[in-house]
Amino acid sequence: MVDGDERYEHIKMHYPDLLPDHEQALIGSLTDPDSVRKSDRFPNARLFTKFFEAVRGGRYAVVVVVTDTDPVERDWIITAYITRKISGGTIEWEKK
Repeated sequence: MVDGDERYEHIKMHYPDLLPDHEQALIGSLTDPDSVRKSDRFPNARLFTKFFEAVRGGRYAVVVVVTDTDPVERDWIITAYITRKISGGTIEWEKK
């Protein structure tokens, strides 16, 4: 994601507490997540989560990634946000 990208701009507009100040939290959630959960709301979406002590006194950064298969398979970020606690979703993978 880069500044100016449509998804980046969406997240920056709707979740200004995350971007641009905590861009590294968004990246860290994708590259080194604490857990990956399958969304309860959207069967083709996964929530990549990671806890960051430096984000607003201790928050989770959540990045929602959708996998599309039509016309070709691709993964894309639909949104991202920060939260105090994780709710919903079925754990598919968790860091030990």
